[in-house]
Amino acid sequence: MKVQKISQFEFIALMASLMAMVALSIDALLPALQQIGADIGMKNANDGQLLIIMIFLGLGIGQLFFGPLSDTLGRKKVVYIGFFVYVIASFICVFSNSIEMMVAGRILQGIGLSAARTVSISIIRDSYSGDYMAKIMSFVTVIFLIVPTIAPALGKFILDAFSWQSIFYVQLIAAIIICIWFAKRQSETLAKENRIPFTIQTLIRGTKETFRHKQTVAYTGISALITGAFMVYLSASQQVFQLQYGLVDEFPYIFASLAITVGTATFLNAKLVMKYGMKKLLRNGLIGFFITSISYVILFANSINPPVEILVLFFGIQFFMLGFIFGNTRALMMEPIGHIAGIGAAITGFVATLFSVPISIFIGSFISTTALPMFIGFSACGGLAIVIYLIHKIKTRA
Repeated sequence: MKVQKISQFEFIALMASLMAMVALSIDALLPALQQIGADIGMKNANDGQLLIIMIFLGLGIGQLFFGPLSDTLGRKKVVYIGFFVYVIASFICVFSNSIEMMVAGRILQGIGLSAARTVSISIIRDSYSGDYMAKIMSFVTVIFLIVPTIAPALGKFILDAFSWQSIFYVQLIAAIIICIWFAKRQSETLAKENRIPFTIQTLIRGTKETFRHKQTVAYTGISALITGAFMVYLSASQQVFQLQYGLVDEFPYIFASLAITVGTATFLNAKLVMKYGMKKLLRNGLIGFFITSISYVILFANSINPPVEILVLFFGIQFFMLGFIFGNTRALMMEPIGHIAGIGAAITGFVATLFSVPISIFIGSFISTTALPMFIGFSACGGLAIVIYLIHKIKTRA
């Protein structure tokens, strides 16, 4: 198959589409969690969080395998394998009749999606470096964040018109279209002479090399904390807005408006990163994230949920700060390990997921009648992330 050289705009759009399959697989399902729970016999409302969190567990596990494999087979073949796994997993979800079967399908979906997610980061790292890589990553994230603005509304439309199973079929169609686009337009970015045999020894060496870089370790820790906090929102937002506030029909639009705040900040980050640098923007984002969450805790520690407008305002400010955190953290994490981009992306992603999933499950277990536990968790994660940032900064100067 002849692959043509594509423009930078198409490259950004294609990488964003590969990543966006993760968002589509998560966010489109949010309005259907209550219906799915009723059909498969979920007994606790908090169990619905597992259908979101477990896909992240699959992402963490899968990238540990697909990342190194992409350094051996090349980037493109691994994406094809991942999409094949995703198709099988989606059919498992469609025919699930128990929480255990659905969770297994969601984990397998995450494993399949981890190929596209990890490889897209490796392709970007193959092609760019430094602050320019952060700029490209930010533009990719901006386009990627369009999906969360429309996915819940799309999921609700499909749910109302057809069934929750149809949401999985739509995801399958999207995956096939993106896979064909990727096959026809994206060239292989890892030359054969730069490929590394996939052995246990290679994985061990890659792990040692990854953790030899203090910068990578520090920003992996920050990524784990902030990702864990964000996963709490993703998994519990339906519970907060639909069950606590009774905003069933309004939920997709609230979710979309909050996703727009992240996209706006990420776009600004892409514009500002070349002028101010990744570290300064990341530092300010972490501080803003922490101050916003701790302010909510102080104001509403001994009260019921505030009016929904106040809650959305606090979420909006926090998510605006996330736009200055995610892309910069990922770029800083990968910067020292560009020579082992596939293995490096896999190991850092796996470690971040290994810690973020338990963080999100723990915080989410306290969410029942108010959103306060979510903000307490945000405060703890944001505060610890700032501590890691400062320790790394002090040690770097020493």
